[in-house]
Amino acid sequence: MAGRSKNGEIKRLARERIAVLFQRADEFFPKNPAWSDRCVVLARKIAMRQRVGLDWQYRRKICPHCYRFHVPGVTMRVRIRKGNVVITCLYCHRQSRFPTGRSHESV
Repeated sequence: MAGRSKNGEIKRLARERIAVLFQRADEFFPKNPAWSDRCVVLARKIAMRQRVGLDWQYRRKICPHCYRFHVPGVTMRVRIRKGNVVITCLYCHRQSRFPTGRSHESV
């Protein structure tokens, strides 16, 4: 049973490294956007290798089609249409749609 606790420790460490890589991507972007894209690639590789899903705040920072690092107004365009947030990548020109949160007060 020692393998189970070790596996959990490895996944925790992978999540920490992913968080650090996204933090570094934020720092690197003004200087060199290619470094930010490289941080995203490394974070995705760690997540896939350890079978750890990326948190929602990290998934929103990358393009699901070309895997570029997104910065609002620079590498992506954000619009709201018909109750959805529409994000357009300015590299691959593909769109991602996310539903806006609806309030449950009217029910």
